[in-house]
Amino acid sequence: MNLDDALNTFIIESRELLEQMETALLNIEKSPDDADIINAIFRAAHTIKGSAGLFGLDYIVSFTHVVESVLDKVRSSELKITTELAALLLESGDHIGILVDHAANATEPDEATGQRSKELIAKLQTYLGVAPARMPVSAPRKQSKNESPDMPVEFEHPVEREGGGEVETDHWHISVRFGKDVFRNGMDPLSFIRYLSTLGNIIHIVTLTDAIPAASEIDAEDCHLGFEIAFKSDVNKSVIEGAFEFVREDCVLRILPPRSKITEYLDLIRDMNGENLRLGDILVQCGTLTRTELENALRIQDSAGSEIKPIGEVLIEQNMVHAPVVDAALERQKQIKDNKNNEVNLIRVDSHKLDQLINLVGELIIAGAGTTLLAKRAAMPDLVEATATLSRMVEEVRDAALSMRMVQIGGTFSRFQRVVRDVSKELGKDIRLEIRGAETELDKTVVEKIGDPLTHLVRNSMDHGIEPAEVRIACGKPAYGTVTFNAYHDSGNIVIEVSDDGGGLNRDKILAKAIERGLVKADQQITDKEIYNLIFEAGFSTAESVSNLSGRGVGMDVVRRNIQALRGTVEIDSALGKGLTISIRLPLTLAIIDGFLVGVGDSSYVLPLDMVIECIELPPRTIEQGDNNYLNLRGEVLPYLRLRDLFEVEGQAGRRENIVVVQYAGHKAGLVVDKLLGEFQTVIKSLGKVFGNVRGLGGFTIMGNGEVALILDVPRLMQQVATKEPSLAR
Repeated sequence: MNLDDALNTFIIESRELLEQMETALLNIEKSPDDADIINAIFRAAHTIKGSAGLFGLDYIVSFTHVVESVLDKVRSSELKITTELAALLLESGDHIGILVDHAANATEPDEATGQRSKELIAKLQTYLGVAPARMPVSAPRKQSKNESPDMPVEFEHPVEREGGGEVETDHWHISVRFGKDVFRNGMDPLSFIRYLSTLGNIIHIVTLTDAIPAASEIDAEDCHLGFEIAFKSDVNKSVIEGAFEFVREDCVLRILPPRSKITEYLDLIRDMNGENLRLGDILVQCGTLTRTELENALRIQDSAGSEIKPIGEVLIEQNMVHAPVVDAALERQKQIKDNKNNEVNLIRVDSHKLDQLINLVGELIIAGAGTTLLAKRAAMPDLVEATATLSRMVEEVRDAALSMRMVQIGGTFSRFQRVVRDVSKELGKDIRLEIRGAETELDKTVVEKIGDPLTHLVRNSMDHGIEPAEVRIACGKPAYGTVTFNAYHDSGNIVIEVSDDGGGLNRDKILAKAIERGLVKADQQITDKEIYNLIFEAGFSTAESVSNLSGRGVGMDVVRRNIQALRGTVEIDSALGKGLTISIRLPLTLAIIDGFLVGVGDSSYVLPLDMVIECIELPPRTIEQGDNNYLNLRGEVLPYLRLRDLFEVEGQAGRRENIVVVQYAGHKAGLVVDKLLGEFQTVIKSLGKVFGNVRGLGGFTIMGNGEVALILDVPRLMQQVATKEPSLAR
């Protein structure tokens, strides 16, 4: 196995686990008793620690071990998640991320990072109730029998446990799964079982063999054993755990005391890693039933004759198992089945490989267009039919390739839970985040580049938009403010809305500041929307004071530039005293689109097909009356623009002119062209730095004959129609 590839996989998975851990910690503040969320947080830390140990990353193992110990106490109901503990665990997650970055860069943590580790460990130890010296400072290692175990202090088994019913057993339940490398490390699993018998009485033991592979795949040096043990003894949990001390890092060990809560058995069932398990097998493996009790229950089930009862009902009727335990076992059985069905459907692919695939598909489209053109010129029906089939298949390949790069925007939205939490505490405001449309998909390239603009918009809303609690209450609003993310598809675009229920924009204040700076003349007539858009001007700010978050007049102009770089637009809708909504419109993909090809003189242009509504002939009477830039379209006023005049195109005009009706953001406009050339698969290529700022153009593409066609930027052209700006060619 390539260790570099394995390490890279560890880094990727660790970062994903840290994101999941952060999300769970943010949710746990709202649901502090949710066992599923607590278990998810613990599993994330446990997995990172275990995987880091495989690569000898001691600085990750030692720190994460302390975090895991605290989470284990939370999971066993010895600790309650408080706001302070959640904040500390979030800081710890951030620090683990820094340690993972060191592993990614193949560097050792510097002195500042080491000091930060010590500070966080000291804070975490206050929840463990142990002195700092007792905590391990390096990766756990195999010890000789003469050494004292260097383990965190474990709690004594409590006589009473809070919450939930108890399973009526007077013995300990021990669940142990030995790692594959136990034999290679010189350990004998049975020796630990024999030593355990010296501490008490093993009532019964179930040997698990479900992990043993087929005979042809067995490696004699691998261990695949696991045991479920019912153990009766007066010793405490730390003594039992000490029996497995020498193999602690090479096994998964769970210990349930006598009269444990039902929820603890439920956790054990959920954590089981077995495959193809039936309900009875799950209950036997977790120790809730013995094999004999299960066989008796099956005999009772068979004796029912034609009225066969589910095994779960039989177990409950015979008072062998609590109903919640059966429900959990059934749910775990379903998960095992679902996971097995899904595991072959998921594969991790390097994003660079996807980018390369899209580039190759783009070249294939261009080559296919050239082949189609040659076939039409040759006037060979069979060849034309063959190229038509090829074009259809290329289109399907294109759609499949693009769908592989589509990701849900919910992942990006969820990251702002932490931003909202931290910033609201810094500002001393109670602010909550609502997310809608998280399942909306768009190209991963767009997702990667939209994070920074969204961050600035959210921070602005929290700092400037949402008022302090006393002001909100005086205005009849809830004491807490709300920032809302919403995403949806519209006419081949994705719309992302960032809104808040704060005070909104003060139109008069913005206008006065703009006049003061000379951006607007005092007697100039402009609309409210144009006034609101002034906040995107460089250096523009109406803030009375500068804070750590905003107020310097930088950022909003960068937001607009970044969005325009993605061929998108941004609009503002505000109501004074009620709130603000900023709408960002972005294309679904930046690579390949369905286009509509038109001709003006000897030039060719491409319009995004999703924005094209219809094509009509320009009425002659409109031409005779002169160009008044408006047309009566079935009783609707339609403004239009002549591309020949706009781009100063030379060449012979066609016998007739046509209008392509386009729509964007709920508004319609017409573009006058000479020729309608039909649909065209368009591979978008950048115009480069020299022509990148030409308004009205969004890129170019190569046609089948090798000529270049310019891709029109419909949103900018519609602004041109609305403002009647002069020619863009200059």
